[in-house]
Amino acid sequence: MRRLLLFLIKAAVSALLLYLSLRRVNLSTVGQRLSALDLRWIVFVLIMLCVQIGLGALRWRDIVAICGAKLHLSTALRYTFIGQFFSQILPSTVGGDAARIWLLARGGAGWPTAIYSVLIDRVAGVSALAVVVVACLPWTLNLIHDPVARAALAAIGFGALGAALVFLSLGVQHLRIMERWWLTRHLAAASRLAWRLCRSAAGARVAVLSFAIHFVTVSVAWGAAMAAHASIDFVQVLFLVLPVILIATVPISIAGWGVRESAMILAFSYAGLAESDGLIVSILYGITILGVGAIGGMVWIASGYRWSSLKTIEADTHAHGPPA
Repeated sequence: MRRLLLFLIKAAVSALLLYLSLRRVNLSTVGQRLSALDLRWIVFVLIMLCVQIGLGALRWRDIVAICGAKLHLSTALRYTFIGQFFSQILPSTVGGDAARIWLLARGGAGWPTAIYSVLIDRVAGVSALAVVVVACLPWTLNLIHDPVARAALAAIGFGALGAALVFLSLGVQHLRIMERWWLTRHLAAASRLAWRLCRSAAGARVAVLSFAIHFVTVSVAWGAAMAAHASIDFVQVLFLVLPVILIATVPISIAGWGVRESAMILAFSYAGLAESDGLIVSILYGITILGVGAIGGMVWIASGYRWSSLKTIEADTHAHGPPA
């Protein structure tokens, strides 16, 4: 019941924000632009999204190794594709992170390693994204002159960095107070593993891979813009799209839908670009990710899993929660 209620709230947020986004633009113009897409750029976008999944699999493999388990690259790639499927196609039942945790745990790594590795992987990705957003702020603020928007950008970037630092601080020392509650106990354990990653040779690889993943995100958004013949260059995409992606990581909607469109339209508007271009880029970005998610569904089926496994994943992840 709780999961259903949470899903309904997220669905309502997505629907409301999508409705408000669509009201801001001329839908007939958007429809005409979408009907005249350059499919060569769509192919480019799909290829780049697959490359991004490969980079994500490499990063996760290194993190799993730090957590004390072994994950072959082919297996990491398969699990990451499947996670993309659950994240995009079935967000109401089993999320992508939960699917990866279940697959890794059932593959022999155990629940603690599976949960910690996915948590650290998520923190690494968001932290790198926040670093890029903050580093680009001087140029982004040259594009956006609205004082409220500028303050929001700074707050989002530095807030995400602050959250990452708080997570890392939990594992600096073995504080007794952190052992009192299961949540703080396991967050501290994951934080200590994150510190081990930072001090290892793998830490540099994870950082490089994380930044490369976000560079691919910019390439995907730029490819979507080129497919729709939008008037925006690569540098503008770099400065405008990554803050939008950071905002969309806040889990208040279904797979970022609605939040991403609203933020993209506002970003383009504040930068003096066409709002319809922002909506089109966001829609194409989301649809192509759905397409790659469908590939993950085929990988799921080809791996021999049945749809009845969905209930098993839900039951197992709910039963284990944070590792004991």
